Amino acid sequence: MSATLRAFSAIALVCLSACSGSAQSAKPQAKQPAPTDVVAKYGTDTITLAEVDERALTQSASNFGSMRLTDALYEARRATIDDIINIKLIEREAAAQKVEVRALLDREITAKVIPPTELDIAAWYKANPQRVQGAAIDQVREPIRNLLTQERTQQIRQGYIDTLRAKVPISVSLEAPRVEVAAAGRPTKGPGSAPVEIIEFSDFQCPFCEAAFPTVKQVLAKYGDKVRVTYRHYPLPNHPNARPAAEAASCAAEQNKFWEYHDQLFTNQSKLAAADLKQHAETVGLNADQFNACVESHKYAKQVEEDLDAGNRVGVNGTPAFFINGRILSGAQPYDVFRKVIEEEIARK
Repeated sequence: MSATLRAFSAIALVCLSACSGSAQSAKPQAKQPAPTDVVAKYGTDTITLAEVDERALTQSASNFGSMRLTDALYEARRATIDDIINIKLIEREAAAQKVEVRALLDREITAKVIPPTELDIAAWYKANPQRVQGAAIDQVREPIRNLLTQERTQQIRQGYIDTLRAKVPISVSLEAPRVEVAAAGRPTKGPGSAPVEIIEFSDFQCPFCEAAFPTVKQVLAKYGDKVRVTYRHYPLPNHPNARPAAEAASCAAEQNKFWEYHDQLFTNQSKLAAADLKQHAETVGLNADQFNACVESHKYAKQVEEDLDAGNRVGVNGTPAFFINGRILSGAQPYDVFRKVIEEEIARK
């Protein structure tokens, strides 16, 4: 493989965005494949596990944060499979067009990237004050320019890769690790017959859970009766308002208003004090006397503790943590990450 193509298609392994908790162990369910097993196909060509591991096992463990080893190994292998397929399709397309790979990439990707303007840079600077940490715009102009250029390049690259992949049938048979996670009668959205079950462990005070909140809503809007989402509590000890908020949400569930209250808490995450929890109950139309008595008696403290224990048993080590048909997805992942796993699970069913 040329250095150009290797640099172009390097695997990006990103530590996931999540509020930190204590790591626990869980038993993996996936069968371990043999080196000669075919783990993917593109067109009429195949990829064996040995080909994948030649590259996947060279990745640094630090790339995977606090993932369990079984999950990190799967992620490294799966990313490598996609990378191998992408490289082969690019090489095949270059050969078909009788051009060098570099020329193909320059024409289809590099030439189509629109350089960020000063207005683009200023808009990003204004929208991301926490990321510049008080630096003047003149101090961060070039890093912002580079970041925006990289993002646009990646977007065009992915679009081009998608067009190449759409031309050939692609299947991946590498089985993802799974753990058994119970819904335990907790609040759900979606039919019990849905082919995809998503169980979320979350913390109302965690900023990453708040960031994942609109993504979950987008998933529900897109997939409708194909997904069923269950919410379980995982309040972290470093978030003092998280446990009271979890108990309050369970009290709202008692009046069949869990999801309305859930949305209210994430929409107003800076307002989770005791008085705020009562105000949110009033906003969503709960019976105030019943709600207040429920909260003050800590009626659902045991239920919240049971959710914490259940999360620990299945390997939750931070929030949010999602189990999609038993496949763990940690952190506030972009919608496209959810989409990819959900589509795979729908196809599998």
